[in-house]
Amino acid sequence: MMYTVKKWIALLLLTACLGFSTYAQKTKHQSTEAKKALTASGQLDRAFWSNMLYKMASPVVFNLAAGTLKQNMPVEQGKVPGYSFNAEKVTHLEAVGRTMAGIAPWLALPDDDSQEGRQRKQLRTALLKGISNAVDPGSPDYLNFRTEQQPLVDAAFMAQGFLRAPKALWEPLDSVTKKRVIEEFKSLRNRSGTYNNWLLFAALSEAFLLSVGEQADPARIDFALKKMPEWYVGDGWYSDGPQFSMDYYNSFVIQPMLVDLYAVLKQHNKVTDSAYQQVLKRMVRHAEFQERIIGVDGSFPPFGRSITYRSGAFQLLAQTALLGQYPDQITPGQVRCALTAMLQKLFLHCNNFDARGWLILGFCGSQPSVADYYTSTGSLYMATLGFLSLGLPATDRFWTDQPAEWTSKKAWSGQPFKKDYKVGY
Repeated sequence: MMYTVKKWIALLLLTACLGFSTYAQKTKHQSTEAKKALTASGQLDRAFWSNMLYKMASPVVFNLAAGTLKQNMPVEQGKVPGYSFNAEKVTHLEAVGRTMAGIAPWLALPDDDSQEGRQRKQLRTALLKGISNAVDPGSPDYLNFRTEQQPLVDAAFMAQGFLRAPKALWEPLDSVTKKRVIEEFKSLRNRSGTYNNWLLFAALSEAFLLSVGEQADPARIDFALKKMPEWYVGDGWYSDGPQFSMDYYNSFVIQPMLVDLYAVLKQHNKVTDSAYQQVLKRMVRHAEFQERIIGVDGSFPPFGRSITYRSGAFQLLAQTALLGQYPDQITPGQVRCALTAMLQKLFLHCNNFDARGWLILGFCGSQPSVADYYTSTGSLYMATLGFLSLGLPATDRFWTDQPAEWTSKKAWSGQPFKKDYKVGY
C-alpha cells in the first residue's frame, strides 16, 4: 500500500523511532516522498526532545529568574528509614546545578525563529538572570554554597554547565555576578568529599576556575587524577571508589565529568592529549553497554542507587553523541532512536510530573520508596542530563539520519547484530 507524505508523517509522529522498522523496510520499494517522510522523523524526535526538556527545565529556570524558586519549588524527600538529609539547605542548588549541566549544550546553539529557537532563547535569558540571583546575597533565591557537603556536588554540575556553554552562560554575565560566582566556588575549599566519585566534584569546580583565569587548587585536581585511573576496573568501567558498585554512576557522574575535566586540563597543558584520548576511549566503550541495555520498548533495568534520576542514567551515551564519538558499528540514527525510545518510555508512559510541572520522586511515576536517603526534589533534575544530544544542531547526522534499530531490537527480531567482546584499554 502506498502512503501519502501526510499519512507517513502522522504515522511517524505516533511512532517516531519506536515503531518505524516495518515502515522503514517498506521504503525500499516505495516513493521518494515516503523516504523523505522517514528522514523527517528525526525532526519529530527532536521536537519531542526539545519540548520535553523545555517542560522539565522551565519551573527551575523561570522561578530562579523571578526570585521565587525557594518559594515555589516543592521539597519532597525520600521516605527512607533514618532519613536525616537537610534537604531545605541544599535542594535548590541541586535543581539549579543539575538543570544547568543538562540544558547548557542546547542553550549554546544560535538563536533562530523556530519554536525550539524561541524556547532556547527564553530559557537562556532567564537562566542568566537566575544565575545572578543565585549568587546575590540580597536575593530571596541566594543559593547555599557555603555550608553542608552537598554543595560540592551541585557546584560541580553548575561548573559543568558553564564549561559546556561558556559563550552562552558565562561570558554574558556582568562582572559583579562573575566575581560572586568565583567567590562561591572558592568557598567550597573548606570541605572535602567522600572517597569515591566525589573526588571529581572538587576537581571539576577547580577546573572551571582555571578555565575563567583563576588560580585553581592543584591538590584537589591532582587527587582525582591520581585515584580515578586506579579505580578503572577494565572494559569501560570505573569503580566508584575502592569497591565496585553495579549502578549508573559511570554515567551519572564518573565518565562525563572525567572527560570534561581532562578536556579543560588539556587546553591548559596540564595533561597530554593521549591522556585525554584514553579517558574518552573508555567512555565510548561504556557507551556500547548503554546502547545495548535500552530494551526493545525503550525500557532499561532499574538497578543501583539513584534510580530516581531517570534519564540521567544515559548522560554518557548522550554525551558521546554530542562529542561525535560513536562506538564502532553504532550509527548516529541508531543512538538517536535508542535514546528517543528511552525518553518516550519514561515521559510518555510514566507520569513523572506533578500538577505544577515539577518532577516527582520515583522512577515511573510517584514511587518515593525507591528514593535514597539523599534524594529530594532538586536531586531529580539529573534527568536533564539525558538530553545532552540536543546540543547538536538540527543539521547533524544524529537528527538527519533515517531511523535505525538499536541492538536490542536487532537481537530480538532475529537480525544480525554486532557481537560484544571485552576491550583491553
